[in-house]
Amino acid sequence: MWVLYRMLFHFPVWFDETIGKAVFFGLPVWLYISLTGSRSIKETFSLDKITRGLFLGIAVGGVFGFVGSFSTFVGRHVIIQSAPLFLSNAFWQDFFLALMTGFWETLFFYCWVMVVIQEKFSKWVVTQQLIAVTIIFLAFHLPNTILRFHTPQIIIGQIILLSFFSLGQSLLFLKDRNLYALTLSQAIWGMVLLVSTR
Repeated sequence: MWVLYRMLFHFPVWFDETIGKAVFFGLPVWLYISLTGSRSIKETFSLDKITRGLFLGIAVGGVFGFVGSFSTFVGRHVIIQSAPLFLSNAFWQDFFLALMTGFWETLFFYCWVMVVIQEKFSKWVVTQQLIAVTIIFLAFHLPNTILRFHTPQIIIGQIILLSFFSLGQSLLFLKDRNLYALTLSQAIWGMVLLVSTR
């Protein structure tokens, strides 16, 4: 259904990241929790995890951001200049959308898919669980990547980038099982990518 949605409809980004992902990513999680009564999923976004999650998300997102900015600097040989991004309304609108993306994707891929894989396939070693989550993550992101980029080299580069990102987020989730940390780290990473490509 997600592939068909991406292929057939071309809604604005704000719609995709808020309403579209709420339906395709949030609704299945809510249905699963309602039908199974799963507490382990609810625990990933319990209120007592907010403070630690926000600090951890800023720290990890900051590392992602630094590495992303540095690689852009090295790869493109650009001159680094300070820019008052935080004073721009467009920055905060983009950051809100990045938070929405981070929230819905973290809820779906890590708080639900990864938790279920850990519970249902507990005999698998951690590496197998992480690879399974990454493959599922890639399966959802490949249609958009293929529709957006037409050069094989760019598509392969995006697949590698998404794979490393998913593995990193999976490892972070494995340690803390904290929705807030992953949401914020993904939002910061997304903003760095956005600013680096402009």
